[in-house]
Amino acid sequence: MTSKTERLLSLLNGQPVIPVLKIANVADAVPLARALSRGGLRAIEITLRTADALEAIRRVAAEVEDAVVGAGTILDAKQFDEAAAAGSKFIVSPGITSQLLDAAKGSPVPLLPGAITPGEIMAAREAGLRFLKFFPAEQSGGIASLKAFASPLGDVKFCPTGGITARNAADYLSLPNVICVGGSWVAPDDLIKAGKWDEVEALAREASKLAK
Repeated sequence: MTSKTERLLSLLNGQPVIPVLKIANVADAVPLARALSRGGLRAIEITLRTADALEAIRRVAAEVEDAVVGAGTILDAKQFDEAAAAGSKFIVSPGITSQLLDAAKGSPVPLLPGAITPGEIMAAREAGLRFLKFFPAEQSGGIASLKAFASPLGDVKFCPTGGITARNAADYLSLPNVICVGGSWVAPDDLIKAGKWDEVEALAREASKLAK
């Protein structure tokens, strides 16, 4: 495995579920990250789908010592650089492009790009990546597709995201080529809006106990 893949895996540190977060109110970022961390989910992905996403990453990186904050929905090199400058420890993208690969090559921050076809997976593999996001998982064949990849692409591991819930997460985690899953169910919008951090912590603790 490449050194950056090993670095990314060490950051995730055996965590079965990576919370995928959309921060609508930047004031929620720190208490949310603290609740997830207390529940055993230290590594989190804050997606760049809101205006305050970069500021949320900055605050979590600066104020939540236990958290390992990454940036998601990174679409180009500019966003990669902005997210890294904000304090992201890892970068997640829904797909893979030459521009993103070039940005990652020149940065110490590891990239987890999305790939769903054999060609995309092979392109990532050629670039030295052995750990990929499988997105959107449920819409792209889900467990059946990942099982099919296990033999011909046996040295590539995945983090499926998209349609993963508390109901099917364990099934994905049982696959030999799945390292972890990404999901938003551990931090529902209604609990975040209501500031029910104890309930978020409880969901995180339950998710952290999923077997891998």
